[in-house]
Amino acid sequence: MHSVEYYQEKFNEHLASRITDKEPITLYNPMAYILGLGGKRLRPMLTLLTTELFGGKYENAFDAAMAVEYFHNFSLIHDDIMDAAPLRRGKTTVHHKWDVNTGILSGDAMLIEAYCYLESYSAPVFKELTMLFSKTALEVCEGQQYDVDFESREDVEVAEYLKMIKYKTAVLVGASMKMGAIIAGANPSAQKDIYDFGLNLGIAFQLQDDYLDAFGNPKTFGKQVGGDIIENKKTYLYLKSIELADKNQGREIKDLFSIQPGKTDRKVKRVKEIYEQSGASQATKNAIAVYTKKAFSHLDNLAIGGANKEILRQFGKDLMDRKV
Repeated sequence: MHSVEYYQEKFNEHLASRITDKEPITLYNPMAYILGLGGKRLRPMLTLLTTELFGGKYENAFDAAMAVEYFHNFSLIHDDIMDAAPLRRGKTTVHHKWDVNTGILSGDAMLIEAYCYLESYSAPVFKELTMLFSKTALEVCEGQQYDVDFESREDVEVAEYLKMIKYKTAVLVGASMKMGAIIAGANPSAQKDIYDFGLNLGIAFQLQDDYLDAFGNPKTFGKQVGGDIIENKKTYLYLKSIELADKNQGREIKDLFSIQPGKTDRKVKRVKEIYEQSGASQATKNAIAVYTKKAFSHLDNLAIGGANKEILRQFGKDLMDRKV
């Protein structure tokens, strides 16, 4: 096996070779644009890596990795439209650079192309990949709907939030890895363990992202620290503070989250204080540790070489050791 960086580099080279000018340009240029915005390509990289982890050749997983990346970016285009977001990775979003109708149609085309990439596999493998891909795609949509629903609900519970991030974020990480296992011909038990490794690591990653949004380093975080607080997002931190805070703190944080987004430095400062004082901050760090441990327990179950296992273990550690 190679390093994580090696698979990222090889996927980026392959992606660049597959993006060509096509007609109508008003449909395909927005697709090329969002794919060109960069990102770490973690999901397709994991498909390539996992294929070799189970004895396959990573080159055989390029089309599955492309399907994963196209699906992910389709979801980003549509999410940005739903959120009325002006920026994605510091650049103008597709629907702002073109228009909403273009964003909808180009996103739809990306979803269809994602499925087209799976057609290169033999019938048995194609069936397994497509069944997994369709299940995952529907779950991602369900997660997005839960996220939208939570914006107007005052009774969201921690278990519901965990289900939302599992579907919206983590299932695609798990599926990306299981697709590599399917291509390599791994047995069903190994496929399940590698899926559960990715799933739990994805949940831990999102919880950590919630934590860093409030307590990260503003110089290195890459986006506005406290953004979730300003936008009144009901993250794990918020929900745990409602659960753990005393009556006065609970009432205060609900009042603070009724303030419309704007110049709210005092709000951010006070909410973070309540997160700390109530124990929500520590509870979030504990949850991150729990899901990371779950992920590694599934990795331990895999009957693969120690060196190969260590590459995945180090990837997980690096992902979860972000201090930004």
